[in-house]
Amino acid sequence: MIKNIALDGPAGAGKSTIAKLIAKKLNYIYVDTGAMYRAMALFMLRRGVDINDEKAIIDAAKEAEIEIRYEDGVQCVILNGENVNDYIRTEEVSNAASKTSVVREVRERLVALQQSLAAKENVVMDGRDIGTKVLPDAYLKVFMTASADVRAKRRYDENISKGMECDLEQIKQEIIERDNRDTTRKESPLVKAWDAVELDTSEMSIEQVVEKIISMM
Repeated sequence: MIKNIALDGPAGAGKSTIAKLIAKKLNYIYVDTGAMYRAMALFMLRRGVDINDEKAIIDAAKEAEIEIRYEDGVQCVILNGENVNDYIRTEEVSNAASKTSVVREVRERLVALQQSLAAKENVVMDGRDIGTKVLPDAYLKVFMTASADVRAKRRYDENISKGMECDLEQIKQEIIERDNRDTTRKESPLVKAWDAVELDTSEMSIEQVVEKIISMM
């Protein structure tokens, strides 16, 4: 029996960190859907596509080939044959992804790939519409959240650890704006699935969140 775990929630809730650890503990495959959308956004930025022009996005998306590969146990996001893991975690790409991911044709293309992976393997998948759209029949659905202040501080600390210059207040404002875009977008908005367990991680350690979710299986 295939058992898939769907983790949804707003930006900075810690979904990808938690999903990776759960997948490792359970020997599941981790599918970072956000990375796939980031790869598409990176493609648009590199091409100089106006990310506010939906038609231009649709036309350009046809030329982007995105897939997930595992090399030495590490998930690699491949964009037109190139491993772009090192280029998709900037704030510029993150904000662009929030805009390009609302385009229906972009979502349909990537969702089909995600569903194909989940049909064959036990996966942990994180994103914003996994429990509602991508894996509506997932064995376990968890909606992770945290306050905007906590999520901004997490993102700030992550960037600083990578040697990136950033401003905490600016990150917080970008998170609030992204929350608004994600929850009000027409295509697959960020909402809690009716059968998902809501988990506020504001006061929880990474280890506590991982153990809590595993205990729900």
